[in-house]
Amino acid sequence: MKRAAALALAAAMCAALFALRGPAPAAATTVCPSPSPSATATDARTCTQSSLDQLTQRLGGDLAAALTTQHQLSATVAAATVRAQLLAAEVGQEELTIRQLQNQIASLDEQIANLELRIDNERAQLKALARAMYRRPSSFLDILASSGNLADALTATGDMVIAGQRAHALQERLADDLVTVQADRDARQSDLDDEQATLDQVQASVDQLATIQVQIDTLTNQLAALITHIRNTVAQLPNLSPDEAAQIATLMEQQETNLSQQSQSAAWALAGVGGGDAMALMELPAGFGPFGLQMSWPMIRGTLTQLFGPTTFALEPPLGQYKHFHTGIDIAAAYGTPVLAAADGLVVAVRHTTVGYGNYVIVAHGGGYFTLYAHLADTQVVEGQHVVRGQLVGDEGATGLATGPHLHFELRYNGAVIDPLAYLPPR
Repeated sequence: MKRAAALALAAAMCAALFALRGPAPAAATTVCPSPSPSATATDARTCTQSSLDQLTQRLGGDLAAALTTQHQLSATVAAATVRAQLLAAEVGQEELTIRQLQNQIASLDEQIANLELRIDNERAQLKALARAMYRRPSSFLDILASSGNLADALTATGDMVIAGQRAHALQERLADDLVTVQADRDARQSDLDDEQATLDQVQASVDQLATIQVQIDTLTNQLAALITHIRNTVAQLPNLSPDEAAQIATLMEQQETNLSQQSQSAAWALAGVGGGDAMALMELPAGFGPFGLQMSWPMIRGTLTQLFGPTTFALEPPLGQYKHFHTGIDIAAAYGTPVLAAADGLVVAVRHTTVGYGNYVIVAHGGGYFTLYAHLADTQVVEGQHVVRGQLVGDEGATGLATGPHLHFELRYNGAVIDPLAYLPPR
């Protein structure tokens, strides 16, 4: 398949996969006690101002988180645009190839029809010759007697035989040509079927991408409205009571968390579009069932510092019923320790960011499996590159949201995060 250029760009589909981090934890709001006879107006003003200051700081953190999500979402919009251009070019190329194959098949069909007509004509002539020979005198003596000349008799008999042999040989040669052309036609039809299947897959990706783009547009508008709301709330804080402002801040934080999660889901869905194309183009294995993917450890040495699942670590985002959830495993080692591909696959994203995952690489393994290698000091692969198990993809670092050098290793199956330890051999 002629897809190297397409696959080299396929990583644009995941160009803005979001860091799994929620908004900064909200600061506690000072609750002013009920007025007492001994309380002064100055005390009340001081308490109210303290509450407003804390709410201003809290909303400032919420605004920063929303702006970060907006920045990441903008990158996803750009990635979706690039992916749409790539798919449009792919559709055009497939349609051109299909038209060429259809023209070749039409030409071969014409050759087949001509050969079949010639074979029918030769068959008819051979039958006519056989009938003519049947009607002529059956014995050489009769021919000799009728001609009265031995030479004429030999010539007449030889011409009949030679004509029959030539007609039969021509018919066999035409039949052989027909077999060859028919085989060529069948091969072109097989190519056409393959190209049509590929076009159908790419078109399905176009449709899927269009749905994702609608979701992204909706999220973009909702996020812009939320940012405006936060800014307006900050401006109106002096006119709001601390309780009202705190309630509004809580609602906006919930909305920001929800939008961040939806944005992350959209980005991973965008990654899935490219992964599906790679599978359809025979660039990835057919896939495996659950627990069928065999992986090796992404770092030869290192200490597990955080496991997959619910956690009390406040910086981890919510997931389902859990307030905080770690979506992968963390492995800590000396800064710069080599990070290796856990299984064979295709690199679908190489990103260098200063937030969230920091520098990261995503590899598609077929069958809906993706692995992510985050917080890298640097990367050693490019989009569209095939990697094998144990191949260097980058070096451990502390980029993005990291408290120290470590690798955040994540595994997803059909878009859902799963525990990588279930697929890794015992250490």
